[in-house]
Amino acid sequence: MRLASEWKDYELLDTGNGEKLERWGEYVLRRPDPQILWPLQKETANWRQADGHYFRSSSGGGQWQFKKTLPERWTLQYGPLKFHIKPTNFKHTGLFPEQAVNWSWMMNRVKNAGRPIRVLNLFAYTGGATVAAASAGAEVCHVDAAKGMVQWAKENAELSGLESAPIRYITDDVFKFVQREQRRGRQYDAIIMDPPSYGRGPGGEMWKLEENLFPFLESCVNILSDNPLFVLVNSYTTGFSPTVLYNMLHMSIGRKYGGVIDCGEVGLPITASGLSLPCGIYGRWESES
Repeated sequence: MRLASEWKDYELLDTGNGEKLERWGEYVLRRPDPQILWPLQKETANWRQADGHYFRSSSGGGQWQFKKTLPERWTLQYGPLKFHIKPTNFKHTGLFPEQAVNWSWMMNRVKNAGRPIRVLNLFAYTGGATVAAASAGAEVCHVDAAKGMVQWAKENAELSGLESAPIRYITDDVFKFVQREQRRGRQYDAIIMDPPSYGRGPGGEMWKLEENLFPFLESCVNILSDNPLFVLVNSYTTGFSPTVLYNMLHMSIGRKYGGVIDCGEVGLPITASGLSLPCGIYGRWESES
């Protein structure tokens, strides 16, 4: 497991009974997590005094309860990167801190490439990877179907001092965008994607990760440059194994370009127990040179 252990502004304080206790800057939030199947050793004052607690509803969804008035949003920093944090109606905060381990990796790859790098970030959410790649000097195309997430990504880039960086923001269906880029003959040196388990496109198109990821990877091969740098795939789909992702990358990108494939789990260290919380899987393809 690759642990995002370099954070200063974020900390996974404790876990147990299906919940996690996290420090986001100066605020402590208590949220449910389906991976936490072990008991809570002790409900300390930190648990009881959390600034915000997200309760799931038996009918689906849930809501936050706050002990005090929190700002509408606040800032978190990871190295040179800065992000707006905001508790949303779906328990999320606008950032997945475990992805920091991938941000550091891609920043290193871009900085050491020795040439200009064009990056395509698909299902790009609030732009964690976009900001990381751009801060390392890449030209980035950020694509997400949700207008609000694209705006949030712009604000994160500005917060990180990247308002003048070569970032193109696209609000569009990811699959149609990739098809259009292929027709245009546009190519990228690196592709990042965080596809959902299940979803519908703006025209009612169905997406199921198990059925659609491999053909989508094959279509992405067609817009990679002749000398690609890396491809990164993240997944939070329960039961989707790193070995399956390895095989998909090998049969699509690896079959054409060779290179090195590394797949596994990403996670966060738990301060109270010294254990680690698994937070999804990653698949990295990278060139050998």
